[in-house]
Amino acid sequence: GEQIDIHGGGQDLIFPHHENEIAQSESFTGKKPFVKYWLHNGLLQFGEDKMSKSLGNLVTIKQALTKYSPDAIRIFILNSHYRSPLTYSEEGLEAAEKGVERFTQAISRQDPTGGKGKALDAQPYRQRFIEAMDDDFNTAQALATMFDLAREINEAGDSGLSFSKAQSTLVSLAREVLGLKLAFKNVIIEVPKLRLTITTYAPTVILGTVSARVNRLIEERVKCRKEKNWQQADEIRKKLAALGVILEDKKDGIRAAYKSVPSEESLDSLLKELGIDFKDSLKKAANN
Repeated sequence: GEQIDIHGGGQDLIFPHHENEIAQSESFTGKKPFVKYWLHNGLLQFGEDKMSKSLGNLVTIKQALTKYSPDAIRIFILNSHYRSPLTYSEEGLEAAEKGVERFTQAISRQDPTGGKGKALDAQPYRQRFIEAMDDDFNTAQALATMFDLAREINEAGDSGLSFSKAQSTLVSLAREVLGLKLAFKNVIIEVPKLRLTITTYAPTVILGTVSARVNRLIEERVKCRKEKNWQQADEIRKKLAALGVILEDKKDGIRAAYKSVPSEESLDSLLKELGIDFKDSLKKAANN
C-alpha cells in the first residue's frame, strides 16, 4: 500500500535503508507519513560480535530446534526487549526450557475443586501483563508477570483455592498474545492402588496411550515403594528422568511429565538392566 501502519527491521537498517524508503515512497505517492510506527529490533549477537553468515558464527533456527523446543526459543527471545541487543546463550536457552516446564506444569494441574469455591483472582496479573505490553511491548516484564501467575496457580492448588479460571487466563496470554504453544496431552491410566496422570510436553506428541514400557517401569517402582525398597524405587525414578520421563509423587497418585520421548530401545535396555522381563509381563497381562 501507499502507507503502512507498522514497519519492522533491524536497527542497522535505520540509516540509510529506511530513510531512503521514506524519501522514495513519500516523494512518489505524495502521502505522509509513509509509516505510522517503526519497530527497530536490536541485533542478535554471538559473544561480542553480531551473528552473521559472513562471520561464520551463525546458529540457524533449524539447528537450535535440534536442542531446544520452539517455545523455549520464543521465550528466550521474548525475555529481552525487542529494541535491545540479544546475546545467544546456551545457558539462557536452557533456562527458557525450564520456563516452558513451569508454564506447562501450571496449566496441566488438575483443579481438585472442580472450579467451585473461593478462586484465585487472575485479573491483577492480566492487567499487569497488558500494562507491560502497552509499555513499548515490554515482553520481558509481561513474561515475569506470567511466571508470577504460574507460581500462584501452583500455590493455590496446595492451599485448596480453585485455579481453573486462572489457568485459562495464563493459557490465553501465552498462546493468543505471545504465540506460545505449551502443548500437552493428559492421559489417565490406572496402576495398582494409584492413579497416574501423564502429561506430555515433548516435541513428539504421544497419541492415545502411555508407552507400555514406561507403564511397566512405573508399576515396578510402585511395587518397590510398597515393599519399602526405597533405593530401587529412587533408581528407577532417576533412570527414567535421564530418559526424559519425570515422575512426581502426589497425594492422589503419580504425575509423569515427558520432557522428551524415550525410544523403545532405551526403555528395553533399562528394563533389562533392572531385571524386568517385559515380554513375560505382556504375556501375564494377556492371560489375565
